[in-house]
Amino acid sequence: MNAATTTLPLTLEQIWIYPVKSCAGIRLRTVELLDTGLEWDRTWMVVDADGEFVSQRELPRMALVQPRLRLGRLELRAPGMLSLHVALDAAEAPCRVRVWDDTVDAFDMGDAAAQWFTDFLGDDLPPGMGPLRLVRFDPDERRLSSYRWTGGIEAPNTFSDGYPLLVVSQASLDDLNERLAARGEPPVGIERLRANLVIGGVYPHDEDRMERIDFSADGVPVGAPLATLQLVKPCARCSIPDVDPATGVPDGRLSPVLRTYRQDRRLMGAVTFGMNAIVRRGVGQMLHEGMRANGHWGAW
Repeated sequence: MNAATTTLPLTLEQIWIYPVKSCAGIRLRTVELLDTGLEWDRTWMVVDADGEFVSQRELPRMALVQPRLRLGRLELRAPGMLSLHVALDAAEAPCRVRVWDDTVDAFDMGDAAAQWFTDFLGDDLPPGMGPLRLVRFDPDERRLSSYRWTGGIEAPNTFSDGYPLLVVSQASLDDLNERLAARGEPPVGIERLRANLVIGGVYPHDEDRMERIDFSADGVPVGAPLATLQLVKPCARCSIPDVDPATGVPDGRLSPVLRTYRQDRRLMGAVTFGMNAIVRRGVGQMLHEGMRANGHWGAW
């Protein structure tokens, strides 16, 4: 990127949602933008007997749970299991659950869903964790991103780790795969990095330096944005990118490579990849693959 450049044309190449936190994702061609991010993203979550969320960090085989949105239902499939069907508007018994430092209102999805997850993941449960329950975020709950990173802007979330959206560029993934290839390792897909929006037309990690992304409607100049995202915080990486999404088995392939070039001074040396974003404009608008956009550097 030229130092004098303040905007950069780009495109929205892929859209992903993860209906059940830490389970597999769904690639969509189009999706509605909400103030909490993308519709149905992290709407459901698996919790332990104490109401604490569980993830691939403890239960890597969660990666094998494949969701599908179909005919007003969330359909979940996993190896060796019959499909589980959950109504998208189901709201059964109210409960309180914990996701990171937040305790929030949710709805328990019932005994059948609980038994399904416990049966599939039960052999891997550490002592005291089970039985598992599936819960749905209460839409009346107000869970906000950290003001430290949003600059005081109220940015609501569902069950995401802390921010409505994660933005990663295709160039960043390509660069990572080149580094893996230099070690004799096969490439990885974007599934490992669990991005919501994959952008194209930029150099590796240009997203790190963007202040915002303006998306335009078809046929409308990019200067008249349909939706605006503010990129607020580098995404610190845990062990989940080291889980092979095809097998649900940790292989430890990414962390050693990322540590060689992705330690971020903004997060005291934590390994980062991609940028967390909040929604500033365009709630209710539709995002679709191929949309034009402008990435901006500098003040609003």
